[in-house]
Amino acid sequence: MSNVTKRALEQSLKNLLLKKPLTKITIGDITEDCGINRMTFYYHFKDIYDLVEWACLEDARRALDEKKTYDTWQQGLLQIFEAVQENKPFILNVYRCVHREQVEKYLQPLVDQLLLDVIDEEAAGMTLRDEDKQFIAKVYDYIFIGVMLDWIKDDMRENPQEIVSRLGKLLQGSVTAAISRFRL
Repeated sequence: MSNVTKRALEQSLKNLLLKKPLTKITIGDITEDCGINRMTFYYHFKDIYDLVEWACLEDARRALDEKKTYDTWQQGLLQIFEAVQENKPFILNVYRCVHREQVEKYLQPLVDQLLLDVIDEEAAGMTLRDEDKQFIAKVYDYIFIGVMLDWIKDDMRENPQEIVSRLGKLLQGSVTAAISRFRL
């Protein structure tokens, strides 16, 4: 029941974002659109930005699904781009109403998990410190999130498949090479 309510609140927020900017939406607007009371909202989220963060993470989690291996990371990244594009009014509204750092904060955990899964797979059988794995993931996070934020800033004009293909060419073999450099 909890996820059903959260998804209903998410849908109400997305509906409202088609009509007005995030900064003009109140919790009362969301609960009225959703048909629930304010206390139910506060049972699930501390504020609207908490709902926004949850919605972003849920959309990306669903997009990634099982695409978190070395062979499928490009498909996983493409699916994140496509999920962002499918929610273009929502994402652009959020991007324009909160700081770039906040959007980066929403994206970072899922890109980080995608990368850590790939790193763990590639490092199987090797001895690597966890802080080195985290460092490698962080460097690639900056690349992926920076490219995605620039794409969002440019109104998502470029084809996501082209972006992911170019990233694949740029980074081919580099994760494995980075892991081998940090091997103990």
